[in-house]
Amino acid sequence: MKLKVVIHESEDGGYWAEIPALPGCVSEGETPEETLRNIREAAEGWLAVAAERSTADADVQVEEIEL
Repeated sequence: MKLKVVIHESEDGGYWAEIPALPGCVSEGETPEETLRNIREAAEGWLAVAAERSTADADVQVEEIEL
């Protein structure tokens, strides 16, 4: 799966990133490379939580597909 990541320079130094397709998925780092590593980890966590929440509903079936 490919997601677009928007990296911003922080006013306090360093960088922060967001993934517009995953509302609330943000992270930060000292360098753009570190920020990308951190946002990847944040996205994995975001997707895991979303999957857990959707499977908590007995009327929902969750499957994985390759994009």
